[in-house]
Amino acid sequence: MNIGIMGTGNIANYLLEIINGEKQIEGIVTSIFGRNRTAGEQLAQQYKTRFYQDFESFISSDIDIVVEAAAVEVAAAYAVPVLENEKDLIVSSIGAFAGAGFLEQARETARKNGCTVHFPSGAVGGLDLLKSANATGGLEKVTITTRKSPASLGLEGIREEKPLFDGPAGEAIQQFPKNVNVALALSLAGIGTEKTGVRVIADPSVKRNTHTIEAEGSFGSMTATIENQPMPGNPKTSYLAALSVLAALKNQGNPVVIG
Repeated sequence: MNIGIMGTGNIANYLLEIINGEKQIEGIVTSIFGRNRTAGEQLAQQYKTRFYQDFESFISSDIDIVVEAAAVEVAAAYAVPVLENEKDLIVSSIGAFAGAGFLEQARETARKNGCTVHFPSGAVGGLDLLKSANATGGLEKVTITTRKSPASLGLEGIREEKPLFDGPAGEAIQQFPKNVNVALALSLAGIGTEKTGVRVIADPSVKRNTHTIEAEGSFGSMTATIENQPMPGNPKTSYLAALSVLAALKNQGNPVVIG
């Protein structure tokens, strides 16, 4: 399996080290696409791969699957072109798909071209439970409370706990596109962006990004709390988000799927 990565940041670095450096999966990153020439060329040299700043050259290279590990803007700009070129896609910046129209466009493009779009679980768990609970429409309520340090939200000036948002996931994603991908993941697995409730709290006392998920329905109820370590060198990205992308890659072509 030849893998292409869009992005040259922390998640891209991590995947390159695990895949090309430590060879922990059956595959290799053969192409990197990004805007930062210095970072891209350094990664290409370090991990013996190729760096492209031109998308057409990147997507035409010998890749079977593309991992978006960049930003919401990159996912929004290139998800459909990736699928039009008959490449499977793993999306890290799920917030790009907040609009139902764009999600449907990606879905239809993937269907026409025989491709798959994979949204990893990111920094949260419980998505399989939500999908099961809503299999016959029995999921009634889903909320997520996200508690992060001000630094991880880009609000270093906050010195005490401060609620920043309380409303539907669709609005939360618009206000915090780089910080609440988890809310969209829950929405897609469950009852949608308008019915999924989101609370965002800046808390200087927390050392880990914390997400508490609550769900109710005909299945019963669930409460789950996940405390995520940040990626080394980048408090805005959860380590588990990178691990979920790696897990998605490991699951490609697996004859046995759990969950």
